[in-house]
Amino acid sequence: MYDLKKYLPTTRKELNLRGWDDVDVILFSGDAYIDHPSFGAAVIGRVLEDAGYRVAIVPQPDWRGDDRDFTKLGRPRMFFAVTAGSMDSMVNHYTAAKRLRSDDAYTPEGRAGARPDYCTQTYCKILKRLYPDVPIVIGGIEASMRRLTHYDYWSDSVKPSILVDSQADLLIYGMGERPIRALADAVHGQLVEYGKVVAMPHDIAQIAYWDKHWCKEEEEEDYVLLHGYEDVVKDKVKYAENFKKIEIESNKTISTKLIEPIGSGAIVVNSTGEGMRDEELDGVYALPFQYFPHPKYKGKRIPAYEMIRFSVCMHRGCFGGCSFCTISAHQGKHIVSRSKQSILNQIKKLCRLPDWKGYLSDLGGPSANMYAMHGVDKGMCDKCVRASCLYPKICKNLNKDFAPLLDVYRTVDSLPEVKKAFVGSGVRYDLMSEAYGKQLITRHVSGRLKVAPEHTEDHVVDLMRKPKWSEYLKFRDFFIRVNEAYGLNQQIIPYFISSHPGCTLQDMKSLSKEMQKVHYHPEQVQDFTPTPMTLSTCMYYTGLNPYTMKPVYVAKDKRSKQEQNSCFFWWKQDNKVKTINRNKKRYE
Repeated sequence: MYDLKKYLPTTRKELNLRGWDDVDVILFSGDAYIDHPSFGAAVIGRVLEDAGYRVAIVPQPDWRGDDRDFTKLGRPRMFFAVTAGSMDSMVNHYTAAKRLRSDDAYTPEGRAGARPDYCTQTYCKILKRLYPDVPIVIGGIEASMRRLTHYDYWSDSVKPSILVDSQADLLIYGMGERPIRALADAVHGQLVEYGKVVAMPHDIAQIAYWDKHWCKEEEEEDYVLLHGYEDVVKDKVKYAENFKKIEIESNKTISTKLIEPIGSGAIVVNSTGEGMRDEELDGVYALPFQYFPHPKYKGKRIPAYEMIRFSVCMHRGCFGGCSFCTISAHQGKHIVSRSKQSILNQIKKLCRLPDWKGYLSDLGGPSANMYAMHGVDKGMCDKCVRASCLYPKICKNLNKDFAPLLDVYRTVDSLPEVKKAFVGSGVRYDLMSEAYGKQLITRHVSGRLKVAPEHTEDHVVDLMRKPKWSEYLKFRDFFIRVNEAYGLNQQIIPYFISSHPGCTLQDMKSLSKEMQKVHYHPEQVQDFTPTPMTLSTCMYYTGLNPYTMKPVYVAKDKRSKQEQNSCFFWWKQDNKVKTINRNKKRYE
């Protein structure tokens, strides 16, 4: 576990241990280096290593010093790869009220300040200054969700593609295993043929690039032409029209190329190509991860690792299509599932970790109960552009068979090394069979089950693409009945959001009344935070629903947002009086 040769090298000393004079790719990450498949930088590094390339990683380089972290490994033979980490750096740094957070879960001891604002751009600018002739490839959630013109909540401005601000040569969007390997192979081919990197290839699926001299007449492929950056900045209607086109393409099985003019050129976003197959995902999890932070962090606690240390992600993707969520735009709408054997192999590795006590904290995924689900007729899926397979109604073509998932649960339960396997990921209560519900509630709840109704008012949850409150109440009754039948004393913990587009102060008062009816003192609540490339953020910025072009009310000023949030805490008399006495007409 503490053998440095088993980790991707992070220093010149570690390169020497492997007998390397140079490396093919140097990866810079805003996160600490945790060699675990839940962390993107480790995955990309291991995929390149498996393809035969020499890869090194520089986690959380000091960008405020003398640049030594950016020069200590020298220049790579092929390219630099840059990611902000597992979160957008601005979401990582700031609350919904734009207050600076005091901690960072992806840093040793949870220490704040280990990465810069707009992390990807900052790292890229330093690398371009130091090594102007070395190509830079960016990826991860920050780059992926900022690949085209986007509203940036923290600067309250519309920003161009991150390719413009970062000056990166290429951007990989979505889950990057396939495109990074294809890119590395193409660049390596140039080294073999020409002895140097002649040009970064532009014909790879799932990449984006800035063509500074794009010409419509020279474009050979089919494409969707978006409004140009300069027009979108001036016109919110055009921003909304662009968003609709982008989201429709992102929900296709195979998307069409997107082109967004900017200046005398354009941002080009290539098609996704065919999605990853289940067996390919198994291959990723079979790579030699150590399931532990790099030894340089010995004795230090990294909160994000502690959270997922004994958890297993069973699949990728989510077809829920929630308006405020980035999962489908990044991981995709279509589910890619691991085989049962792959899951069991990972559990065996976890059982050998220090401090294993027999408990899996999570056997889940983006939405825990979507494992192995897909369209019955793939041809219908290929033609479908729905953002959600669950909203407004569950798609008739969706295979809702819980048998594969129940088989995994029961097999894991039977393992002698596992005392209990909990489901810590959220579940969709509108996607539930009685057999699955009973298995979940009686065997896999750690005292509290997390679900996310988000709101009680129909028109608000419609804008969120979430099921109605009545659906939640039905599931809550089922949860209570199962608990009573099996003599269990468990809680159901609902999540709620205030100030979502379409939500007024009166809507929050109605939510407060519903909370009182069921005697809830909400714990898991948050004020809506606009993040790049979501429907909710588009509505927040434009004040329009891009699918209907009808106006949407948005609470933006601090006072309105605070008043909405105070409605969650109906049992606190001061907040209750404050809320009731406000003049709602000022905010509606």
